[in-house]
Amino acid sequence: MNSNNQPIGIFDSGIGGTSIWSAIHQLLPNEKTIYLADSKNAPYGQKSKKEIVALSMKNTDFLLEMDCKLIVVACNTATTNAIQELRAKYNVPFIGIEPAIKPAVTHSKTQIIGILATQGTLNSELFNKTTEKYQDTKIIEQVGHGLVQLIENGEINSPEMTKLLHSYLEPMIKANIDYLVLGCSHYPYLIPQIKKILPEHIHIIDSGEAVAKQTQHILREKVGFASVEEKQPVFYTNTNPKVLSEILGNNFKVDEIEF
Repeated sequence: MNSNNQPIGIFDSGIGGTSIWSAIHQLLPNEKTIYLADSKNAPYGQKSKKEIVALSMKNTDFLLEMDCKLIVVACNTATTNAIQELRAKYNVPFIGIEPAIKPAVTHSKTQIIGILATQGTLNSELFNKTTEKYQDTKIIEQVGHGLVQLIENGEINSPEMTKLLHSYLEPMIKANIDYLVLGCSHYPYLIPQIKKILPEHIHIIDSGEAVAKQTQHILREKVGFASVEEKQPVFYTNTNPKVLSEILGNNFKVDEIEF
């Protein structure tokens, strides 16, 4: 495979996909990355499939104009509702992110797992096809109403967030889950909060590492790795960059643009 110094494009309905970007950046530090936060339209989870597909195509068009060699859909809702349409329309590899149900089901001792996700993900055809494979495991689904908005507003540690998480997680604890799957790329930022609520024996799973490994695989098999070391990622948002900058830390510059 020849080398390829074009950037990897990553988009999400806001800042949450930076949890995916971070996993990719750690595994593939030489690759240039362009991250697109469509915070103006967050959350995608309450939108119709048609709206989600249109927004995903708009984000893809932007990243392809930036000459990206591969696009990571760092949003569960966009993946489960739009990735088939994206792959049909564009001649570029796409990597999606789905709730990591398989490892939870595989390792669960109680055969009861919980999943915290958006309405758009839980209602999607792709998600329902996935869960149908695991008839022997009880999967407790919970829509995380309000969580994305609070994260986008920089209110991760707010009393309102704590109250919502207790209301969503306590029924799962009573139901005897031993794995909690985070089905939204925003939710890994809530892991410290969630750990305060869950008993120690309940494991938390998100999709970041798996997506990073799949990105590495596609680069190796189809696209090509960068031959020039490029550590400075690029971040774009279409709202006030303050919250995204705070999530990333002061080492990275965030540009606010219209798209």
